[in-house]
Amino acid sequence: MPEPDEFITQQGRRLAYRKAKGAGPGLVFLGGFRSDMEGTKAVFLEDWARSQGRAFLRFDYSGHGTSSGDFLDGAIGDWFEDALAAITSLTTGPQILIGSSMGGWIALLLAKAIADRIAGLVGIAAAPDFTEDSMWASFTAAQKAEMARSGQVALPSGYSDAPYIITRRLIEEGRNRLVLRSVLTLPFPTRFLQGTADEDVPVSVATRLLDHASGPDIRLLLVKGADHRFSSPQCLAMIVTAVEEILGQLGR
Repeated sequence: MPEPDEFITQQGRRLAYRKAKGAGPGLVFLGGFRSDMEGTKAVFLEDWARSQGRAFLRFDYSGHGTSSGDFLDGAIGDWFEDALAAITSLTTGPQILIGSSMGGWIALLLAKAIADRIAGLVGIAAAPDFTEDSMWASFTAAQKAEMARSGQVALPSGYSDAPYIITRRLIEEGRNRLVLRSVLTLPFPTRFLQGTADEDVPVSVATRLLDHASGPDIRLLLVKGADHRFSSPQCLAMIVTAVEEILGQLGR
């Protein structure tokens, strides 16, 4: 596979991306925390988009994949800026955002910032406000003290032997990006997909998001037994179905 293309954001960050030309509205995949654009869902969706002749964009946030920067220096606001730069620089016209886990949070931030560019949204185990409601809220007194002392806490990872290093900046900057504490309007077709066996984002997050968001066409699909990866053949087919539903609503 050829090397990804790159562009430089206004903040001076070098982001790697892969793009397929095609009809609009285009699709933009927004990956999760510590994920990259070569993951199963991103590659599958690009292949599907190409088979349909539809425009598609996937990219690595700064500090992720082959983009510039150190992951530990990043925060939600940086990755939101990266996504905003990718959409405004690399796409034209309305886009359907497909956000996985943290990417679901990023998609909701984009919905608030550039609603006029968004034709629809698919959240896959969307994790809005997770730095506050999942990480900080679950820290013990000892972990909070360690954060105050050293500026970071190590958490076990279910995906690798290496722990997750959670920085004080990630927590504190995330408080400026919370979307479940104020009005959240999604004025376009929106589909949230959530597995009941997800150990990272519980069903309660999905139902809270559904209750909180307002819009004319918002639906939540619970998939019994699906985990956080949501990347089995059946789950991948459900993502495509959600995109097709949105395209059908748009008459595209």
